[in-house]
Amino acid sequence: MAFLTHLPSCIPVSRLHLKLRKSPHRCNLPCLSNNRRAVCYSNTPQWESAPVTYAPENEGSLLTEATNIFETMASSSKPDEASITKTEQHLNASISTPMPFKYLRHSLWILGPALLLITGVVPTLWLPISSIFLGPNMASLLSLTGLDCIFNLGATLFLLMADSVARLNNICRTKPPSGYRFWNILANVTGFIIPLMMLFGSQKGFIQPQMPFISFAVVLGPYFLLLSVQMLTELLTWHWESPVWLVTPVVYEAYRLLQLMRGLELGAELGAASWMMNTVRGLVCCWVLVLGVQLMRVAWYAGFTAAAYRQPSDDPALG
Repeated sequence: MAFLTHLPSCIPVSRLHLKLRKSPHRCNLPCLSNNRRAVCYSNTPQWESAPVTYAPENEGSLLTEATNIFETMASSSKPDEASITKTEQHLNASISTPMPFKYLRHSLWILGPALLLITGVVPTLWLPISSIFLGPNMASLLSLTGLDCIFNLGATLFLLMADSVARLNNICRTKPPSGYRFWNILANVTGFIIPLMMLFGSQKGFIQPQMPFISFAVVLGPYFLLLSVQMLTELLTWHWESPVWLVTPVVYEAYRLLQLMRGLELGAELGAASWMMNTVRGLVCCWVLVLGVQLMRVAWYAGFTAAAYRQPSDDPALG
């Protein structure tokens, strides 16, 4: 391929032509004009490939979208930020509670403890013992059982309210540790066995003086009934993985102390034997110890949850 270019620094063609005329070996050359033009031949070898040029298709649009590279990067990262913001808003919307239910849950913080106060503490402290105790008979036993059933109703409603407050759109499920379940079962079974062993010893004549069964039932019959209800409630909260499994024994054991103190008053009215009164006092001490352990577990669980909640935010890698 030949092309003509202006070369100001080249040798003119006229001078080249004159030199060729003066040489002894003349050769026939084509006659060239005297203009200052140079003849150049560009022959590309066969083994060299033609240069390949690359022109991006979106080069024009890339330059028109932003004036510099930083604006281009910022504009390209906007869709990702928008998607992240949209995802966070969707998560917050799924966890958030509608406004009427939100105010209803706030009212449960007062309504639940008020039910415990009305059904448990008020009848035990202000109701005269003479109105429910008519002597060592079945009527007194039924009156005391009905009084404890009223508390059981209030405790059940309280636990249902606490469960609804603790759950967020039914996504909160907690399972108690196996050691915690073993401890609760052991404490409840021990609370059953000790009074039954004393009753068995009294009926067989190993413990003197003997105590009639109806008197024993009036003093400790409601105790056995409520302890059975507590064990059933705890098993249900463990099975349903309800968040109230931690406070269930605290509610029942706190009332059990009032129940046993009432049993001491009834024992004094009945003229119960000294071993019976000492058994009730021993049960009071044992359940105070168990309640203290339960409260320590509540404190430990609160600290553990707070540490687990703050750990991701305090991680320096998350900045």
